Amino acid sequence: MESVRLVLALAATHGWNVHHMDVKSAFLNGELKEEVLVKQPLGFIVTAQEHKVLRLRKALYGLRQAPRAWNIKLDESLTRLRFARCETEHALYTRWAKRGQLVVGVYVDDLVVTGASEQDVNASKQEMKKLFRLSNLGLLTYYLGIEVEKGTDSITLYQSAYAQKLLERSGMAGCRANKTPMEEKIKLSKESSAAKVDATNYRSIVGGPRYLVHTRPDLAFAVGFVSRFMEDPHEDHLTAVKHLLRYVAGTMDYGIVYPRHGGGKVELTGYSDSDMGGDLDGRKSTSGLIFFLDGCPISWQSQKRRLLQEITGEDHRAPVLRVNNQSAIELAKNLVLHDRSKHIDIWFHFIRDCVNGGRIILGHVGTSQQLADILTKPLGQKRLVQLMVKIGFEEIKHEGQASAC
Repeated sequence: MESVRLVLALAATHGWNVHHMDVKSAFLNGELKEEVLVKQPLGFIVTAQEHKVLRLRKALYGLRQAPRAWNIKLDESLTRLRFARCETEHALYTRWAKRGQLVVGVYVDDLVVTGASEQDVNASKQEMKKLFRLSNLGLLTYYLGIEVEKGTDSITLYQSAYAQKLLERSGMAGCRANKTPMEEKIKLSKESSAAKVDATNYRSIVGGPRYLVHTRPDLAFAVGFVSRFMEDPHEDHLTAVKHLLRYVAGTMDYGIVYPRHGGGKVELTGYSDSDMGGDLDGRKSTSGLIFFLDGCPISWQSQKRRLLQEITGEDHRAPVLRVNNQSAIELAKNLVLHDRSKHIDIWFHFIRDCVNGGRIILGHVGTSQQLADILTKPLGQKRLVQLMVKIGFEEIKHEGQASAC
């Protein structure tokens, strides 16, 4: 999903339109390389040859080889249209056309097409229609449960409809809203003394909010936290999940806003933070990582940073990684292993190698300005709201919608 957010952020930054297309009966286009034999289906059995079987030349729905065969067919077709597949994200294809760049995002049979010129985009769509039966769904408004709204100067992503269904499925529709995803100083352990709850039901409830994290960085830590107890959940764990769902109920109309910046070269900036051994059970740290493209959040807890250069074709300068730990920055920059760092093996000096090679720039940021803080610990309402505003996550005001009193 990071790749989709990246495409939409690029489209917003440059003012591009994003088109949505659907391939009809996609799997039936796949060509089988291996020999697959099937029984004659009812209603099509040849008289006096009932003992014979049919050899498939094309894939059918329900066939195990069908998804792979379709993916190979689509890749060959887009390559024939001079699109190049990104090495770091195989679901993205790019091509330079007459008037600028084109980008195609793929999810099974859904195609998202954007580019610098509407003429080039429409021309590429017509080329694709010659290869497959396509439904032209117009400008992208809904994609994999994510609602997309293009305004005059921004693109907004939100999941209000999915959040409403999630609350109804969990029996929390109409519940009292909370102002934070978790209590600020909550401490939960797997070794809980509270009564046990049904594990299957707990897993079912927790699985829903995980998909919300695709557009909700404010939920990332809380969802990851309650997911730790899926094996053996207790009442206090379920209480934390219900607290999270009440927060979702109060923020269903919130989403990520990607504003237009006027095009030009884009800048990639990241923030990194850690809670330093906050897990009560394993004493492990929770690390948070969030990357912005010209101020637009495109990836959190992801390492796919080289994808941007593949899509745009531009030689971007090294991304800036902002950390609020000055000692960590000095250790990454200093080649001399002093007494306090001799125990750190060379295998763990990946960041130092990146700094020395110019592939990343380390910069210090004060704790109050550390945007990755939202990914590492439960926060109070004031701090949570501050960070939500800074990362571009806000309440969505649709056209014609009155402001709340």
